[in-house]
Amino acid sequence: MSDQHNARCMSHAGHPDVTTPALDRLARRGIRFTRAFAQNPICTPSRVSFLSGQYCHNHGYYGLSDPRRPGPAGPRTLPSLFGHAKAAGYHTGVIGKTHTPRDWIEPHVDTLRDCIGFLAPDAYGEYLDAFGLSSRRDDRILPEHFARRGNSDGQGLDARLSTLPLEHSVEQWCADEAARFITAAGDQPWLAWVSFPRPHQVWTPSEPFWSAYSEDTVTLPPNADDPFDGKPPHQRASWRAKGPDGDWYFEPATYEAGRRRVLRAYFALVSQTDHAIGQLLDLLDQRGISQDTIVVYTADHGDFAGEHGLIEKAPGISYDAITRVPYIWSWPGHLPQGATRDDLVESVDLFPTVSALAGLPDLTSWDGHDLGPALRGEGGPERDAVFTECPWSKAVRTPDWKLVTYPDGFFPPEDGDVGELYDLAADPWELTNLYHSPEHRDIVERLRRRLLDWLVTTQRIQNTLPAAHGDWQDTRRFDDGLVPPAAIRDLADKGLRDYL
Repeated sequence: MSDQHNARCMSHAGHPDVTTPALDRLARRGIRFTRAFAQNPICTPSRVSFLSGQYCHNHGYYGLSDPRRPGPAGPRTLPSLFGHAKAAGYHTGVIGKTHTPRDWIEPHVDTLRDCIGFLAPDAYGEYLDAFGLSSRRDDRILPEHFARRGNSDGQGLDARLSTLPLEHSVEQWCADEAARFITAAGDQPWLAWVSFPRPHQVWTPSEPFWSAYSEDTVTLPPNADDPFDGKPPHQRASWRAKGPDGDWYFEPATYEAGRRRVLRAYFALVSQTDHAIGQLLDLLDQRGISQDTIVVYTADHGDFAGEHGLIEKAPGISYDAITRVPYIWSWPGHLPQGATRDDLVESVDLFPTVSALAGLPDLTSWDGHDLGPALRGEGGPERDAVFTECPWSKAVRTPDWKLVTYPDGFFPPEDGDVGELYDLAADPWELTNLYHSPEHRDIVERLRRRLLDWLVTTQRIQNTLPAAHGDWQDTRRFDDGLVPPAAIRDLADKGLRDYL
């Protein structure tokens, strides 16, 4: 897994600049989903979703590194992929950027080597200390940014060559620690989450990757100069509109030069992460265990990477640049190779799919689907839509349309009714907001109803009054906490409509 990887920024996905030989190789050895979507546009809630298989409105997490615990009864009651695998006898390890709620997965992890230190010991920092390199660290916060603004205002939004050589970069450290974990596991079955912290800023790639790209030749995306006409007010007041307001630390300190400098570094970090992934794929081959190992590559969310004239990920729920993620599955000898699927899939599908492929028991806590049939080319989960949600704003995406809805009061009254509708078949770069088009009101209402139905039918409940009636309780106990549409119709047929 990487952090903040725009799904378009891979060479096998057709990007004209980015080189990703390891991910290309993984795609040739497996199945690539071209329409995979994250449940949330920021780190922690998205990570909780893919590690629990639950939608955000069920696990309750929407913030970053929140010390509060997911689920009504604490972290140990919200099943995670690690607890499930550990109970089945797997040796478990987390290497890299954890960024999950404190004490949720830790009790089920045999080896924890964190590289950030938000809520876990900073093992990478200790590594740099041992080599006398701490003063040169530039992956967690840009030193020039820290000198000017301290820790209180993000990590810095400019880019430069790292002062650390590649051999001491955080990507190389993650690969080395993961290789050590895999080797130490021996013949015991193991589950490793190798969580690379970039291409999320800080954008400080090492050589040779910095010099592999140039500000003069990076390709700006077709929507790089989106004028935001008809877009929500918070987008019109976005980072791009600020221009050179002090976020630039290197010359030329202009918006045009700055965005190209960032894009150069972002592409370089994608390649630097890819290089580390390639080492792990080589290790599996060298140990002769590639056919015994399920490999999944994904990201917690995307990055604008210049789309809409933006960098980083805010305001991100609206656009595929942020909500669509890479999703490559490989298991040579067991799954097809070199296949591409266009099924609508979600990050919550990872936990149930890994469990099914590994022969682990099913859980009733999952909101996701087992993608096994889609991986084998036998048909997908047959979703008609996928969903990304923030605490208030919500997005529903079908193969051809996307609706983003905001509640009344989210914006000042003078802004009126604010929403977004994009015709993805005609406008794949999401430049034209059709939300206020009279010709498209029926589509807006249809998608709004689809979003509401999803929220109602996927909400996990503790109990429901009709379930207390004996005849109903005997036939369906709501063990998974859901009341699906068929159950709602059955309850109505039994004369219990008033209780609903």
